[in-house]
Amino acid sequence: MVDFLVKIRRSACVVKGGRRFSFNALVVVGDKGGKVSFGYAKANEVPPAVEKAIKEGEANTRRSKRVQLKGKTIPHRVIGRYGASRVILVPAGPGTGVKAGPGVREVLQAAGIENILSKTHGSTNPINLVKATIDGLQQLRTREEVARLRGVQI
Repeated sequence: MVDFLVKIRRSACVVKGGRRFSFNALVVVGDKGGKVSFGYAKANEVPPAVEKAIKEGEANTRRSKRVQLKGKTIPHRVIGRYGASRVILVPAGPGTGVKAGPGVREVLQAAGIENILSKTHGSTNPINLVKATIDGLQQLRTREEVARLRGVQI
């Protein structure tokens, strides 16, 4: 399992003596073979928040289904949606690399995708971008899978 830290945010709670800070961590966890998920956790310090997020991400990875890959890219163009975020994922030829912004890049790398183009529209909130990217990857289907679902011979 590999994990990528996407975002750390500090939140403040105003109390009688001043402000009390806590930290949120967003981590993407994957096996570089098609399984990918995320973890989101809070703690009073940064390292425990990251550890809790990684633990949650690994638990979610066991429950998630494997993404359909075609070599080192994806089989077809897809649009992932979550909230106001839209992520367009387009397959790319060998040697292209992962052309993606923060949040999207970590999910694609954790899934083991090496050649892909992406574009985000709408909200650029990192949590929503991660969820939209995972939604797009879950929509992928291979030619054989589509033929089987339609009951058609290739």
